[in-house]
Amino acid sequence: MILDDLHRSALYAGVAPGLGIAFDYLHGTEFSHVADGKYPLGESGVYALVSRYRTKTPNDAVWESHRRHIDVQCVIQGRERFGYAALDRAPSVKTPYNDEKDVIFYEPGSDTVTLAAGQFAIFFPQDVHAPSLTDGTPSDVVKVVIKVPVRS
Repeated sequence: MILDDLHRSALYAGVAPGLGIAFDYLHGTEFSHVADGKYPLGESGVYALVSRYRTKTPNDAVWESHRRHIDVQCVIQGRERFGYAALDRAPSVKTPYNDEKDVIFYEPGSDTVTLAAGQFAIFFPQDVHAPSLTDGTPSDVVKVVIKVPVRS
C-alpha cells in the first residue's frame, strides 16, 4: 500500500504501468462536473469509478483484495477510513476468489488508515483493504477509484 497526498503523485507514476494514466486523470478532471459512473481511460484497460456516498460503520466493512487490478483510491471530498492488512497477514477468507469479478472477500480485520480530501491510497494485489468506512460520524464522500490492470 502507498498512502500520500495527490500533489506528490508524480513520485509514484512509474511504479506500475497505468499509474501515470490514473494520476493524469485525477489531476486533469474537475469532479464536481463528473457524474457517478465508470469511465474508461483510453485503450489501456485503465478505468475510473466516480462515486458519491455516505461512509459506513466498521460493522458494514467489506474486506477485499484483487489479483488482476491495482486500486488507486482518491478522496476528492470528505474523509474516509480504510481497513488495511498485508495479504500475508490477512484475515481469514470469507468468500474465495471470483475470477469474473476479480475479488476475494475476507473476514474483518482491525488496522485502519484515514484519508482526507486530496489524499490517495494505492492498493496492490498483496493488499487487503476495506474502503468507505467512517472515521467517527458517517459523512458524505466523493471518491474516485481507478482500476489499473496488473501487467506481467
